[in-house]
Amino acid sequence: MTRNPLRTGIIVFFLLFVLVLSGVFIVYWADIDVPYVCYSGPQDGIWSIGIYDLDANGRSLKLHASQDNPVLTAADVKDMPARFVADPFLIQEQGKFYLFFEVLGVDNGVIALATSNDGRHWRYERVVLEETFHLSYPCAFKWQNDYYMIPESAAVDSVRLYKATQFPYKWQFVKTLITGRPLVDSQVLYHQGVLWLFSASENNANLYLFSADRPEGPWREHPRSPIVINNTRDARPAGTILDTGDRLIRFSQDCAKVYGQAVRGFEITKLTRDEYRERPLEGSPLLKDSGTGWNGLGMHQISASPVNRGRWIAAVDGKRRSDQYTFCLGKTIFRFP
Repeated sequence: MTRNPLRTGIIVFFLLFVLVLSGVFIVYWADIDVPYVCYSGPQDGIWSIGIYDLDANGRSLKLHASQDNPVLTAADVKDMPARFVADPFLIQEQGKFYLFFEVLGVDNGVIALATSNDGRHWRYERVVLEETFHLSYPCAFKWQNDYYMIPESAAVDSVRLYKATQFPYKWQFVKTLITGRPLVDSQVLYHQGVLWLFSASENNANLYLFSADRPEGPWREHPRSPIVINNTRDARPAGTILDTGDRLIRFSQDCAKVYGQAVRGFEITKLTRDEYRERPLEGSPLLKDSGTGWNGLGMHQISASPVNRGRWIAAVDGKRRSDQYTFCLGKTIFRFP
């Protein structure tokens, strides 16, 4: 019998395509963590970053969009394949705004940077911190004229400290602060001469509190820790703790029903080496899913910076429903249609 080379080639190609596609779907549905393979569809959420105005006067906070959002999406990332951008941290230095955020690539998250001269118009710069494991939630803070960062590194069961050797582009690992505990979304606050570290358990239910005299530590757990227990609505940090001068506002990710659905606020009323108290902020949730558009499925971060007296802007993120199928193979991302 005479064989048709073209027909044989088509059959082989089809079988290989089905085999690869089947592998992707099995990895996705079985929730198997295989490097360089991913799948998402229209039922999955895509995160992006927006800018809001923030009014901190009165007993409640008021946040509203003052421009077209989002200001940063995966399409703005030019130096790597990106699935989405999220977890914004806003810093102002000498009149310029620096925004650090997570970029989720094919296999892991990395930390990237965008800059702005007015807080409204943003330019993507580049990836500034990358490891062999997943990084996200780049909590950046200033201490004694130096900048530090504690990105989430729960993938290696540790809380790790980095220092800017050339702000804002170059960061160097300093040391592991806490090990053997998969803590997520660590948030630093410098208050009354003490550094405070808020970190959530991996299941989003408990919030732990630590203190230190310097970023390198040693970090000691607070006697009241965990300060939130078995509460997935209030535990997980949701961005920079807001210091208005007369109030401290802690933000939490409301994960009670769906991860990253809303942001709630709490006024810290007592914070010492021995005591901790807080109360829910009026008007919570402060941010939530809008039901449509770029933040239709949820919001889970606030990071504010003063612009001038009495005026703040806040970097936030929102999740929308994907309108594409996304496949990751190797270091390449394919989107259909």
